[in-house]
Amino acid sequence: MATKKNITKATKGGETFVSLQIAKNLDGDSMEKKLQLLYKLQKIDSKIDDIYLLRGELPLEVQDLEDEIVGIKTKISNIQQEIKEKERYISDKKQSIIDTRAAIKKYEQQRNNVKNNREFDSLSKEIEYKELESQHAEKLITEATKALVTIKENFEALKQELSYREEDLVVKQKELENIAKETEKEEEALKQEAKGYQEKIDNRMLAAYEKVRSNSRNKLAVVTVVRGACGGCFNKITPQREIDIEESKKIVVCEYCGRILVSSKFEEAEAEVAQEKETVKKKSTKKNT
Repeated sequence: MATKKNITKATKGGETFVSLQIAKNLDGDSMEKKLQLLYKLQKIDSKIDDIYLLRGELPLEVQDLEDEIVGIKTKISNIQQEIKEKERYISDKKQSIIDTRAAIKKYEQQRNNVKNNREFDSLSKEIEYKELESQHAEKLITEATKALVTIKENFEALKQELSYREEDLVVKQKELENIAKETEKEEEALKQEAKGYQEKIDNRMLAAYEKVRSNSRNKLAVVTVVRGACGGCFNKITPQREIDIEESKKIVVCEYCGRILVSSKFEEAEAEVAQEKETVKKKSTKKNT
């Protein structure tokens, strides 16, 4: 359950309903109108939220796939570089063996023409050292070749995984696109309607509204009183505060969750308007039929 401490924290870093509640320069005579505008904006934003809810986790899934694909492509690029370096390393070692064998052949020719044992022993040691060098290079080539095989197997596996992820992304994007198209007109109309209300609302109230919405899990910043309790956090409200809320002469904020509380008559008025629209729609449909 929320506590009053939450409200103190919420006032830091920006305008809140609490700070507006104690502001001196808000016109009390037009407060009811301001509250009605906020309530209507909340209803519109909630409808937009419902549209986003229809999309479910798809937007996040698409984003996750896009991020995963970027990560796989980065790994593939790094492995490609690693393959080039490993192949260059093997090539260098092979050239080293060729050079070493050439040196061995040269020393063997020189050893056949020595005039004393000291020169013979010295060249024999050089030949032995070069042979060890050649054997070590061959061992390194064998190890690098095995490692290269593993790297290439990983490379092919990543390419296959990338292909699967890209196919998944196309499917998810198509699915999201289809859902977006179904609700595109409705969403755009609601956004335009919301923009109209935003332009009529005091900038400070709008900033507070957006702040509370962003911090609320259900995106509700303006709520009505439900059976004597806040419609957002469901904590009880005192009778005196209920009277203030019904009068709509000032901003009343829930002391537990920070949401602005408005009269239930706003909700009743909205329901009546919705009912009238539905009646007109039915009559129009019946007439056309």
